[in-house]
Amino acid sequence: MGDARTHVRRRRLVPWAVVGLWLAALVLVGPLAGKFSEVQQNRAVDYLPDSADSTQVARIQDELPGGESTDLVLVYHRDGGLSAADRQTAAAQVAEVEGAYDLTDTPRGVPSADGSTLMYPVSSTEPGQDEEARNAFVDGVRGIADGTGGLGVEVGGPGALGTDMGKVFETIDGTLLLATLGVVTVLLVLIYRSPFLWLVPLAVAGVAAALAMAAGYGMHELFDVTITGQSGGIMTVLVLGAGTDYALLLVSRYREELRRHERPYDAMRAALRGCGPAILASSGTVAAGLLCLLAADLNSSSGMGPVGMVGVLAALVAMTTLLPAILVLLGRRVFWPLIPAFGSAPKARRSLFAAMGTSAARRPAAVLAGGAALLGALALGTLNLSGDLKQEDSFTDRPESITAMETLAEEYPERSSSPLTVMAPTDRADAVLRKARSTEGVADATAGRSGAGWTEISVFATAAPETAGETRTIEALRDGLDDHGAHVGGLSAQQLDLADSESRDRKVIVPLVLAAVFVILVILLRSLVAPLLLLAAVVAVWGAALGIGGLVFEPLLGFTGTDPGLGLLSFVFLVALGVDYGIFLMHRMREESLNGAEPEAAALTALRTTGGVIASAGVVLAATFAVLTTLPLVPLVELGFVIAVGVLLDTFLVRTYLVTTASVLLRHRMWWPGRLSRAPEAVPRERQPEPV
Repeated sequence: MGDARTHVRRRRLVPWAVVGLWLAALVLVGPLAGKFSEVQQNRAVDYLPDSADSTQVARIQDELPGGESTDLVLVYHRDGGLSAADRQTAAAQVAEVEGAYDLTDTPRGVPSADGSTLMYPVSSTEPGQDEEARNAFVDGVRGIADGTGGLGVEVGGPGALGTDMGKVFETIDGTLLLATLGVVTVLLVLIYRSPFLWLVPLAVAGVAAALAMAAGYGMHELFDVTITGQSGGIMTVLVLGAGTDYALLLVSRYREELRRHERPYDAMRAALRGCGPAILASSGTVAAGLLCLLAADLNSSSGMGPVGMVGVLAALVAMTTLLPAILVLLGRRVFWPLIPAFGSAPKARRSLFAAMGTSAARRPAAVLAGGAALLGALALGTLNLSGDLKQEDSFTDRPESITAMETLAEEYPERSSSPLTVMAPTDRADAVLRKARSTEGVADATAGRSGAGWTEISVFATAAPETAGETRTIEALRDGLDDHGAHVGGLSAQQLDLADSESRDRKVIVPLVLAAVFVILVILLRSLVAPLLLLAAVVAVWGAALGIGGLVFEPLLGFTGTDPGLGLLSFVFLVALGVDYGIFLMHRMREESLNGAEPEAAALTALRTTGGVIASAGVVLAATFAVLTTLPLVPLVELGFVIAVGVLLDTFLVRTYLVTTASVLLRHRMWWPGRLSRAPEAVPRERQPEPV
């Protein structure tokens, strides 16, 4: 009697205690979550490795009097040529800017060869390192520089580009959160066909997002982890997407167990025992894959690793503690109108995935060969991926800073519209200036500010920004000035360093991710063959998804470049997230085999019982990443597209057909060298799982 009373008391108190602890935690972490967006860093240099030459330039600039300068270019243009009144207007507005702000030098106008354009370089250290002050300076100059009567006026330059980029990132968190919540809400309503049930996982996902943001802020403050707008946005998608996937798997198993257990508490315990290992391994593979990014040279990638990891872990903790507690407290009525009654049998129906599995099992070799050939053909589209994305092509809607750069590039073809910045030791500044001017590909070089033992030199290349010609000029400057202790930076140099670091990171991180995921799969599945099969499948999906991107980005969307980080980030996410679905399927397949089922029956039963959940989870995850394609930044659009397409390929082709048919063909060898590969023990089946 005492044990029975204790069990009843536990059933009543444990869910309430869990909810109470979460409410207390929210009170504590809520204020910290609100500070997450405040610590995001979105300057181009914030993405670069500490060792990059352009990073050294940015650091030295910070030490100069007034800190890093905010450099702008005022561009006055009229088709057919500027009039005398236009030049007077330009001079008056520039004088007003000089009177309103503390500029490093008096701006001097540089006319174009055809007289249609006049540009005024403007630089100020007054804003210092304060981002709000820099944005206020740029907005203030734009407010003064105003065209009338057909005179076009644009404010460009590195400072204006940084402000425009920052304004985009400021909107990402809110836009992503609202859009993702909307997408998940619609999908959950369609999946659950219940007016109430969808609210529970959605609310828990929101709690997980708050916890992840608070943890991200804490990591920044305690360990100086770099958090960018990109990593913050992806963390939001991960929390909601992965968290919803875990909820779908748990709720499906819980509904199944409610037919066998009278009390919701006991049904939830059985559900957690049944699918808990798969959820834990699933989150573990994603977390491990993301942690491999710590080995990245890029600050943005190395920071995304722990930021994404805390997002996944927050989703895991919330979905395996808070979600079960709330579901138990709400009882069976949360499933209304499709309430699973105790002792009832699930409605018999012809499962779509059962039909797909049966069709695949009839000719498994042909299905496997055909699917592999299709993925290989799609992967050929990677040959159509264009070169590295230029900064001017990074926006889907071009802001003023980009159109100003385009005007300058067209009207001043003899010199770059974006100067390179050389930082030279002051005692060698004259020699560095002479060497820079004599370097092939340099149109002009002028010495600027000095301080803290360094002199800033602006170098204008003859080639347009971020072209092969300018790249050769940057490399020639670095080779020629290295003996003088000088560093070469600026926007174009930063993009070059970014691409070089991305190339290095791919070679280091890809093997690390594969090794980490492989070890987790071996531990979970007690096999070497099954993990190798799953890894081969997700790598094939990655190649095919990138190939589809190559067929879409430039031909259909008009993108003129590919983000250098697309290959690495899409690989990490598709491998880690794609293996999730393989874990769900393989874990159930192994469970069926342990219960005595023959290999083919185990594979088909696993597909029949998990196919619906995997499909629902895949659609939700793909939809959440697809939200990235609505943002105005090309790198995020490309990343969201590739991951969404890859998840759908993985869900409806690889898991449904290729992994299932490979399992049928390999039979017991799938579990080599575990005991299931030798002589699986026939264990009486206690139950038939409910089709999902």
